[in-house]
Amino acid sequence: MTEKETTAPRPTVSVIVPARNEEASLADCLRSLVAQTNVNFELIVIDDHSTDRTREIAASFPGVQIIEAGPLPEGWTGKNNAVSTGARQARGEWLLFTDADTIHLPGSLAAALKEAHENAAELLSYSPEQIAVTFWEMATLPVVFAELARQYSPKKVSDPASPIAAANGQYILIRRETYDAVGGHAAVAGDILEDVALARAVKSSGRRIRFRYAADKVRTRMYRNYAQLRDGWTKNLALLFPNPGWLAVKSLLLWAFPWAALTIAVVAKQWWWNAFAVFALLWSVSRLRRANFDLVMEFLGALFGMPMFAYLLLRSKRAHSNGSVTWKGRTYGPQDRPEPETIHHTPTPAGRLS
Repeated sequence: MTEKETTAPRPTVSVIVPARNEEASLADCLRSLVAQTNVNFELIVIDDHSTDRTREIAASFPGVQIIEAGPLPEGWTGKNNAVSTGARQARGEWLLFTDADTIHLPGSLAAALKEAHENAAELLSYSPEQIAVTFWEMATLPVVFAELARQYSPKKVSDPASPIAAANGQYILIRRETYDAVGGHAAVAGDILEDVALARAVKSSGRRIRFRYAADKVRTRMYRNYAQLRDGWTKNLALLFPNPGWLAVKSLLLWAFPWAALTIAVVAKQWWWNAFAVFALLWSVSRLRRANFDLVMEFLGALFGMPMFAYLLLRSKRAHSNGSVTWKGRTYGPQDRPEPETIHHTPTPAGRLS
C-alpha cells in the first residue's frame, strides 16, 4: 500500500463487482456506478478468471480497482471466492455487492445508504427491475418472480419478528462491521444461494435487514438468451423453493385448467365452459401481478411461462440431486435448500447503527 493510499480518507462505501466473462454488460454497469454522486465510494472489480474482454473493459474506467480472484478454493463457489477477495481489499464502512449486469440509476447509491440508516437496516437488498427482451424472458420471468415474491414476501423479510430471510445478490448493501461479525461470504463459501444464506446469517444474529423491489434504484437483464435463462434458473430454482416438485405440479395444473375448460367447450359444445376458461386464465394472470411486470408479460406468463417454470423446477431438482449443476464453466455438487422456518433470533448489540 502506498503512502497516498494509507492517508486517503476511508470511503463510506466499497462497491464490489464480481465479473466472469461479462464483456456484454460490464461497461454499462461501471458507467452507471462511476456516475454516482453525493457519497464517497471506491469501486472494485474482481476479474474471476475471465477469458473475454472483461478485464480490458474494467481497466478503461479510471479509478476502478481491478483484482484477480485467484485460484478457487475447494468447497467454494466461484462468486463467493470473488466477492470475498474484493471484501478483503475493501476499506469502506459499508460494502455494496452488485452484479456486473446491473444498471444503477443516478443518485441510487447515496439514496440506498440513506434508506439503510433511516430504517436501521444493517443489510439492505434491492430486487431490481428486470429487463426482458426475448420471448422466453418475457414469458418466464413473471412466473418466477411472482413465486419468489410469494415465498419471500418483502414485507415478511423486512419484519424482524418474521423468520423469513432473503436478499438478492444483484444488490446487497451491508455494514462492514455486520459483514465481519457474521463471517462474511467465507461463512457461506459453498452456498450457491449465497445471497439468501448471508441474509439468514444477518437476521438470525438479531440484526435488521430490509428487502424490497426497487425499480427506482437499479435494473438488470439477468439472461440474454434461452440457454443462459435455462442454466441460470436450473442453478437456483430447486434451492429457492422447499418443495420444487410439488410447485411444478401445481403450476402445471393451474396452467392446464383454462385449456381443459376450453377443450370441453369445443368438444362437448357446452359453451358455458368458455366462461370457466376465461375466469381461470384471468385468475392465473392475477397471480402474477406481484411480479411487477406489465400486463402483456403477465398474459405471456400465464399462457406459456407456467409450463416453462415447471420444467425448470424439475430440471433444477434433477440437476441438484445428481450433483451436476453447471454455471459459467464450473460444476457444483448437491446443495441443501434453505429452510426459513428454522431461523432463530439471537439479539446482539454488535453492529447496530448509531
